[in-house]
Formats: sequence, C-alpha cells, structure tokens
Amino acid sequence: MADQSSKAQRRTGWIAPELCLWHHTQNWAGFFEPDMAVQPGEHFENAETKRRLKNLIDVCGLHDALTDIPPRIAEDADLLSVHSRAHLDHLEAVCTGGGGDMGALTPGGRSAFQIARLGAGAVLSAVDSVIDGVVDNAYVLCRPPGHHAERETAMGFCLLANAAIGIRHAQARGIGRIATVDWDVHHGNGTQSVFFDDPNVLTISLHQENLFPPGSGTIDEKGSGSGLGANLNIPLPPGSGSGAYRHAFETLVMPALEDFGPEMIFLPTGYDASAMDPLGTMMLSSSDYGWMAGQVVAFAEAHCGGRIVATHEGGYSAMHVPFCGLAVVEALSGAESGVTDPYDIHIRGYGGQQLQDHQRHAIEAASQAFRKARAR
Repeated sequence: MADQSSKAQRRTGWIAPELCLWHHTQNWAGFFEPDMAVQPGEHFENAETKRRLKNLIDVCGLHDALTDIPPRIAEDADLLSVHSRAHLDHLEAVCTGGGGDMGALTPGGRSAFQIARLGAGAVLSAVDSVIDGVVDNAYVLCRPPGHHAERETAMGFCLLANAAIGIRHAQARGIGRIATVDWDVHHGNGTQSVFFDDPNVLTISLHQENLFPPGSGTIDEKGSGSGLGANLNIPLPPGSGSGAYRHAFETLVMPALEDFGPEMIFLPTGYDASAMDPLGTMMLSSSDYGWMAGQVVAFAEAHCGGRIVATHEGGYSAMHVPFCGLAVVEALSGAESGVTDPYDIHIRGYGGQQLQDHQRHAIEAASQAFRKARAR
C-alpha cells in the first residue's frame, strides 16, 4: 500500500477516463497500414500501456493518495482555440465514414474524434482544478496522445493537441506565463507550432535527435517574431541515458525555467525514452523519470504555487511504462507506493549511462543557441 508518511503530501488530481482506453487504432502493424505485404498486427499506440499504468496505481494503493477529477467533453470552442474548423471537420468525416487514417501514421475508429474530445476535455478539467485550488497539480491519463497534432494535421498517433488546448484554456483563465517541459523521445512539434510566436509560453522539448517527425526539433527552431527565444529544443544523440538527461536538466532546462518565470507548468510526459521502448533508442529508467518530475515539482512549489498539469503522451513498452508513470505520479503527489521497479537496477547499470562528451557538446550547442535567441 502507498506509504504517505515520509514525504510532504500534495493534492494531486488524477484523471483517467475509461473511455480514453477504448480509442481504437485498428489492426495496423506497428505504425503501418496492412496491405498485401504487411501482415495485420497491433498498432504501437494501443490501450495496454495506459491500462497497465492505471492498474498499477490502483493495486499498489497510490490511488488512495490522489484526488479523482471528473473529465468533461471538450467543445468546439475549446478545440478551435488551437485547431482549424477544417481539421475538426476532417476528423468528423473520417469517423462518420467508419474510421481510417486520420493523418500521418494516425489511424482511428468510428469513435476516435469523440474520445479525443474526452481526452482534451480531461486536460481542461485538470487545468480548472489546479487554477481553482481544488488540487495542487494533476496527472491526466489521456488517450489519444496530443503533442504531435498541429493546427491542421493529425500526426504521430495524435488527433488533438491536448496540452496546447489546455494551455490556451489556462491563458483564458488569466494565467499569464506558462512553460511546457516535454521529455517524450519524439519532438513536441505540435505544441511548438502552436506557440512558436507566443512570448508568454516557453516550450521546451528534450528528444532523440531527428527521430520523429523527421527533420523536426533542431536547435535552430527558437521561436519567431515576439516569440523568439521562447522555444527551446534539446535534441539528444541516440543512446543518451541518465547522465545526459540530468545534465540537460541541470544546465539548461531548470535555468531556462528560472529565467522565464512561469506561473504554471505543463508536462507533456512520454515514456518512450525508456531503455525498454521499441520506438526510441534512449536509456532512461523509471528513476530518471521520477528525478526529472521531482525537479519540476520543486521548482513549481518555489516559483508558481506548485501548479503543474501532466498530460500522458507516448511510451510503448507495456511492461515498463507503468513503472515510469508511477514514478512521475509519486513525484507529483509526494506519496510513496512502496513498489520497486524490477527493471530499474538493470537499466541503471547499462554501459554508457554516464554523460558522454558528444552528449555534453550537443547540450552545450542547444544552450548557446537558446542564449543567443533570448539575448535578442
């Protein structure tokens, strides 16, 4: 059962709509549509990783330390703060036609758009609960994920830009400066594209260099117009592990947050930089995810009233995602589950976990580019 005595407790909201787990990504083989040469299989973005996280939260007793928040369905007005009418009409048309490919590598069934509305609405409910002081922070187990979706495009398994929709809602609620820290192994291109010219939203993405989308997430993408210097990409070399991520956090992510001074933080939290993930080649352990979340929690408590909304993004190892997600929820709540991740000791012992020279150089290049943009 969850040990709630050893750490200061925080009121952490938990939103995990069962219907989000019913999002159907059809019988694609990984992320390819079956044809005469591609045998049907199971799409990478399926319910199992999220369901197993939800189950682990329940069986270890950590759910007792969380505050359940009911989700709502996002209305058109909410979605149109980020997406175009043409995009919403496209999603509706594909669903009405029985489902199919909704964008780049993004299949969905007949109910996909309605379920995506629920996922986005769950984020809106989390934002309201944090701003209204019902909870200190919140974790949204939303599905489908959102950080690749752009204004006009479903992409990378994402139909709607969940975190971006939540940020627009927070802005409408009067939050002036907002930061996002996205550690999904893939570049958070959707969130970046929405706020590229917005000086009041700092978008930070740590990701594997040139993984997905191809060519996206370089250090030269610094924001534009009045938003120049409010977009920070940290593309890390393949094979980066604990040493590289922690160095990037300590020398770049946390100083950037300090300099920006957000009033609220969003965490588009993907777990596909895990050493066990099939879609990335990074080497993070659940301990690393807990450490990164802990850094952001400590900053938020000191500087922005603890206000954090975490949105679940990628992560495709059904065996390891639950332990990574559990570590983040523990960091948010301050509660301890007592669960030991059996993979953790093995991953932390992998060769190359320490910061390597080429990784240090990549982080320094990102830092220099960001500092120059901020100085303009």
